[in-house]
Amino acid sequence: MQTRTQTILELRGTSLGTINIETSEPEFFQNTVLRPILKFQNELIIAVFQEYISICKNKYTTFSIDKKMAFVENSITKDVNLKNTFKGIVIGLFTSKEFEIYSKNSSHYNKRIMAMIVERIKSQLQIFE
Repeated sequence: MQTRTQTILELRGTSLGTINIETSEPEFFQNTVLRPILKFQNELIIAVFQEYISICKNKYTTFSIDKKMAFVENSITKDVNLKNTFKGIVIGLFTSKEFEIYSKNSSHYNKRIMAMIVERIKSQLQIFE
């Protein structure tokens, strides 16, 4: 029987991005843990943001591209509930060891997570039309 760690690591797949001897610990964590999780969870991230747009009942679809990008960034950085939802989507796929690493510098990693989610959503804006 597989352990939770083995199952999670298999689901996420391999690291994304370049890793070499000069890679810093935060960058290593980002490329081996955060990026694979975000790629794996992309469908859910998009669904959550789609639901957020519908709940806000704003005129998102009438916004220009620039306003849509600003809306994405402002929503994810300023809406605490949305931010916590996205953090949970990512943290829920950490192994115990990865959670220990994350916990030592959570505010730094949270900024990285949110920045990557913002960029991920911005790069897929056409989905929200």
